[in-house]
Amino acid sequence: MLKALCIMERTAVADIVNKEGSEVELSGWVHARRDHGKLVFIDLRDRSGLVQVVFGPDAAGAGDLRLEYVVRVKGIVQKRPPKLVNEKMPTGHFEVSAKELAILNPAEPLPFPVDEPGYDINEETRLSYRYLDLRRERLARNLALRHRIVKQIRDFLDHRGFLEVETPDLTKSTPEGARDFLVPSRIKQGSFYALPQSPQQYKQLLMVAGVEKYFQIARCFRDEDTRGDRQPEFTQLDLEMSFVEQEDVMRLNEELLIELVRTIVPRKKIQEIPFPRLTYREAMERYGTDRPDIRRDPNDPDLLAFCWVVDFPFFEKTDEGGWTFTHNPFSAPKPEFMDDLLHQRSIPDILTTQYDVVLNGFEIGGGSIRNHRAAALEAVFGVMGFAKDRIRENFGHMLKALDSGAPPHGGIAWGLDRFVMLMAGEPNIREVIAFPKSGDGSDPMMGSPSPVDKAQIDELGLELKQRNAKK
Repeated sequence: MLKALCIMERTAVADIVNKEGSEVELSGWVHARRDHGKLVFIDLRDRSGLVQVVFGPDAAGAGDLRLEYVVRVKGIVQKRPPKLVNEKMPTGHFEVSAKELAILNPAEPLPFPVDEPGYDINEETRLSYRYLDLRRERLARNLALRHRIVKQIRDFLDHRGFLEVETPDLTKSTPEGARDFLVPSRIKQGSFYALPQSPQQYKQLLMVAGVEKYFQIARCFRDEDTRGDRQPEFTQLDLEMSFVEQEDVMRLNEELLIELVRTIVPRKKIQEIPFPRLTYREAMERYGTDRPDIRRDPNDPDLLAFCWVVDFPFFEKTDEGGWTFTHNPFSAPKPEFMDDLLHQRSIPDILTTQYDVVLNGFEIGGGSIRNHRAAALEAVFGVMGFAKDRIRENFGHMLKALDSGAPPHGGIAWGLDRFVMLMAGEPNIREVIAFPKSGDGSDPMMGSPSPVDKAQIDELGLELKQRNAKK
């Protein structure tokens, strides 16, 4: 009969391969159960992997075990008989003969199995029970991959003298392309914070501050329609450098991407090093897109075809007939077009220092050399038709900063979720985010967005209008 369990140091499942003949204590979830009469077999799962545990005829409580019960088991690690080896499991040459068992927490029947990839399960259901969905091996592996990529990025940049600096999530609403998420102020009623679409202005202000080499694994927010590779909140690798030119930023990022692939996903092959470069015009003429998929064999899932796209037009026409920026209003024009920008002439011909890095048809990063002089930034907004008082109201803080001795600087931002998605071979970024939003931007697990108490609305000095209210 199994004895009451005495606490000892826990062993990770993956480590049993080094503990043949030793007594171990394992804790985890019942991943599978097989009742063979006198013997009960379970596959025990923890974060490190799976192992078969065998309960003999005296194993009191083993018959009560069900899928996803949380248990603690003490037993002896032993070799499996040769005919019963499971080559599909890293621990498949071993099993644990149980001596003691404790059920730490039973589990109700799950709404879906977690021992399968899960692609065929309705996404709304998966997201409603995301804490269960994350138990499946595929998603656990994706989270681990994401962790390793972020750690490698941090180590790479730290080694090269970069500082990781956090910037605010409550900031000012400024016109930067997408729609802002707004946060009402209780103290200053009628005024609003905005959640950052990116740390663009803050990272440039850090360059003015003399940080010189900055990066951040930054949370960003854009109130726009979702799709497979886009979410209302997402993560960027954000990076900025002082006293650099376009080549410096592109070279550093290319080195980082190559190191990430070779270190984290060595099974994947980069098609061409150094990465090919295409001008915007070449990309559009040859591929019909500025995010070209240049793979020689698109059927090879482990082939990575990086390329750079450069020489973008700075401005494009709006539907109303005016001008707007194509990428980023803080970008500098190529040096030979600076005079045209300052005098606001030959606008369609002005090319920017923007550079995008593309992978297998996905834009995974974009950046530029910035305008580090106030007059040039002011000219950009002038081209877009902003009156001087509006420029000063929205961007006066940037103009003051640039007038206080701003160094030449440039940087880039990667869509980290999108990059991890491609490294993991997943169809969309929701598969590599722990708690993503659904296609309509909601969280069915938490029930957000949701109404709030009227008292909270009143405290903010707001009044809600009901849409489609009956007259």
